[in-house]
Amino acid sequence: MTTKMAINAKDIFRNQHRLIRFIEKSIRLCSNQSLKAAQQQHQQKSSADFQITASVDTQYASGAPEPIKHDKDLGHQFRASQLSVRLAAPEQLHAKPDNDEELGFGRLFTDHMLKIYYHKSLGGWQKPEITPLENLVMHPAAKVLHYAVELFEGMKAYRGVDGKIRIFRPDMNMNRMNLAAQRSGLPTFEGPEFVKCLSRLLSIDSEWVPHTDTASLYIRPTLIGIDPTLGVASSDSALLYTILSPVGSYFKTGSSGAVSLLADPSYVRAWPGGVGNRKMGSNYAPTINVQKEAAARGLQQVLWLYGENHQLTEVGTMNIFMFYVNDQGEQELVTPPLSGLILPGITRDSILRMTRQWGKFKVSEATITMPQVCELLNQGRLLELFGAGTACVVSPVNRINYLGQDLYIPTMEQEKPVHELIRDTLTDIQYGKVDHPWSVVID
Repeated sequence: MTTKMAINAKDIFRNQHRLIRFIEKSIRLCSNQSLKAAQQQHQQKSSADFQITASVDTQYASGAPEPIKHDKDLGHQFRASQLSVRLAAPEQLHAKPDNDEELGFGRLFTDHMLKIYYHKSLGGWQKPEITPLENLVMHPAAKVLHYAVELFEGMKAYRGVDGKIRIFRPDMNMNRMNLAAQRSGLPTFEGPEFVKCLSRLLSIDSEWVPHTDTASLYIRPTLIGIDPTLGVASSDSALLYTILSPVGSYFKTGSSGAVSLLADPSYVRAWPGGVGNRKMGSNYAPTINVQKEAAARGLQQVLWLYGENHQLTEVGTMNIFMFYVNDQGEQELVTPPLSGLILPGITRDSILRMTRQWGKFKVSEATITMPQVCELLNQGRLLELFGAGTACVVSPVNRINYLGQDLYIPTMEQEKPVHELIRDTLTDIQYGKVDHPWSVVID
């Protein structure tokens, strides 16, 4: 084989997955007109009461977080203009899933990753780089390994009906990540610059974004302390990195599509003054054994309670919502307030802003207790209970095991469930079926 033939064969091997995707895309484009017609018909049939368009009241749609104030001795920041790229060689490329419809969660990873080091001794943040997906090398005394000096975020990239790739409210994730960094003694960063770096990573691994509206590409930004010293202290060296994973459904639900919950007041996820409102790995490891106990009882997730009155805080890794008829006879959507016990979810914030704009029922943030849930259920006033988060979007609840008793929630029995309207509206925005300022297109 000549040198020229070897080079050509290498190029073919490197790009064969792109050819396959191009053929698949061409086939989809053949039916594009019928797809658009079906979408228009679906929108016409939808209730006008809940129609969301690009014309959104700014008081509900914006919600842009305040800029983060960095420590004075942090050093210099990284810039997306400094980004370098080292592409994976043909032998480093991973096989892509054959069927996007059968993806699990977090088992497969794309070909590349983003890495940005921080070293105070070198003046601050170093230049960002995109590399082939590879193992991390660190000293055995690294702070992340001993004191859980670590935090992460959960985001998704969606392939829209128009073929464009979108991410959902990334500024909110950046703000939440920086707030967790401040609480952890880790260096903060400029969110918009990091989003630009993420966008470049997504464009490189764009063929990994599933070609369906039932799956997406999960984005996992992570920040860890890597100082090679023992001792509980702020990190003078850190690594901010991101990996990508094509994902399908997060939860295994019952045949109805709803989840069942264990509500055991003897277990607590968070407490006042703690870090239940920050996305740190140390919040999740202690929940694994309780999740195993729920599974042993034939339940899918844990409903976390707090206090003597058994306040509802979170469900699994989601925020919790209740739709019910209040004492005044009004329909009301309520979720626990941001009191420090729960994560300030981006999906949670989006649901609150969106439903308040609808103006079709009362929307509030208030404490929910298990005795209240039991009373509403007995009186026939509890209509729906559902969780909400990036991984699952909206997950209905149909059963709670509480103090040894099964409580059956009529979430799936409603003629026009509110949780379905919320889920459909959010996913329409995320997959580009509806133009909306929350959905950011990746160039």
